[in-house]
Parts: sequence; C-alpha cells; structure tokens
Amino acid sequence: MFKRMLSAFGVGGPSVDTVLDSATASAGEVIRGQVKIQGGSNDAVIDQVVLSLVTRVEVEHGGGEAHGTGEFFRLVVQRDVRVPAGERLDIPFQLSLPWETPVTAVGDVALPGMVVGVRTELVIKGAPDKGDLDPVLVRPLPSQDRVLEAFGELGATFRSADVEIGRIAAVPQELGFYQEIEFFPPPQFAGRLNQVELTFVTSHSDLWVVLEADKRGGLLRAGGDSFGRFHMSHEEAEQADWTSIIGGWLADVADRAPRGNPAFGGGHHGHHGHHGHGRRGPGMGAVVGGAAAGLVGGMIIGDMMDGELFDGGEDFGGGEE
Repeated sequence: MFKRMLSAFGVGGPSVDTVLDSATASAGEVIRGQVKIQGGSNDAVIDQVVLSLVTRVEVEHGGGEAHGTGEFFRLVVQRDVRVPAGERLDIPFQLSLPWETPVTAVGDVALPGMVVGVRTELVIKGAPDKGDLDPVLVRPLPSQDRVLEAFGELGATFRSADVEIGRIAAVPQELGFYQEIEFFPPPQFAGRLNQVELTFVTSHSDLWVVLEADKRGGLLRAGGDSFGRFHMSHEEAEQADWTSIIGGWLADVADRAPRGNPAFGGGHHGHHGHHGHGRRGPGMGAVVGGAAAGLVGGMIIGDMMDGELFDGGEDFGGGEE
C-alpha cells in the first residue's frame, strides 16, 4: 500500500503504510505484518489503530442486486498511539483468518469476483480514518482442494464466484454470509443441468460441502433446484473420493425431480446427497482457466471502495478488541 496522509491532521500530519509479511494464506492461518506510521511536522495522537478483514458481498439494493464491502473481523491493535514529529513507529500485528473466510484463489489463479483484504482504520478524536485495502490471496484448505479438484476431474468448468449474505440451515455457520462457487456442469449432464454451485463451511476440525444443482426443465420433466449436504472431518475429506461422491450425486439429481428440506435462507431447499462414480478430467487448474488470471486486483478493489454500501462496515461475525 502507498503511504497515505492522515486527513484528520491536515497538511504536515503523519502518514501510515500497512505492510503484510505475506499476502497469501488459508483459513485458520495467521497473517502477520506491521502498521508503519511516519510522524509529520507536529506531534500527534491516534486514539486507536484498528485492522479489519473485509470481503466483497452481494446485497439486495433498490429492488435489485449490488455489490459492497462487508467487514467480518475487527481487531484493535493499539490504543493511544503518540507519534512524535518526524519519528517513525512500527506496530507489529497478527490476524487469524476465520475458518469461513472465502477462497479467493485456486493454485496461482485468482477467482474473478472474489476479494478479501486487510483494511487499516485509524480513529482520531473519535472519527475513523479508513484506509485502502491490502488484498490477501486466500487459498483452499487441503480438504477443500480435494473437492475442487473433483470438479475438474468430472469435467466441470468454472463460471463465477461471489459471497452472499445469508445462512445455511443445519450447518454450524459462524459468519453471516456464505461463498458460492458456480460451475458449468460436466459434459455428460449437458441438457439436463444448467449449473452447479458449491459452498464450503469449515471449522477447525470439520468441513461441510453444500451443493446446489439447477435442473433444466423440459416438456416431460420438471426443472428446479436440488441440494446436497456432506459433512466430514478435514482428515476424512482429504481421503474421500469426491469425484465419485459428487459425480454420483449429480447423476442422481439429473435423473429425478428436485425434492428436499429447507437448506438456505431465502427460499432454498436441500437434502442429503448420495455417493456415485465419476471420471477423471483436467483438474481444477483447467476448471478455472487462464481467463481468471489477473482479474482480481486493483479494479475490483477500487470498485469496492468507490461503491461501498455499508456505512462503517457491516459486521458479519466475531472480532476482537
């Protein structure tokens, strides 16, 4: 991040620059770095140095859908910071990524539409001075990677990804949003399924995989959505044959009418899936494809800051002070 002058102090005030030791992590891991404050021409006092994790979320707005930023973790790093004129202060910090932090990159490819960042906020005389975002590439956990690889082996291709406000029934969800990774269905289901959506909910020990398939209707068959829910420990999920599990569930959905119990907030429905068999394919790297590379960066982060919908940041989960 470029050094940013603190507007509350006017010309000659201190500047701040947040530097991450590493901009790549997985859920449950710790991000470390330093908030570097350079004193200006006069002594200054900063009431609080605050760091937060934010993500891009889809919200209903004016009868339609729009995107804004949602804060889902907040940490007061230091209070009553006195910055002598001309001197530099380095404040070390560490942030633990919540287990439900959205995945923003698979392999070396960023997922279009997905962004997670660390935002620095300085509270001066009771007024917050929000900074830009330092983006973090959030890679899948090994258990999540096995599921994503199975989509590639089945021949599914990446379509889009977003984060939606809401909760999933019968899943111990900590945050008030969930990520959906959308795929075009494998070729063998073309004409019977429109799309398949994948949602992960994770804890320190367990993985929940929720699938949604949009079944194409026809003259003699009903369309609609079907849901599957799978729960394993991370260790079990790393060893599971997800290609067979997901392939079998998709085959089952494609051959029958949708049914089930409520799964998502807002009118979704769900049921437990079944195991089956799949085929090997190109892997997740080919699923995402070259079109994704480079699209998550300054443009999306700029859109987040320019079109922010939440005054002060919407709180979606736990934090620390």
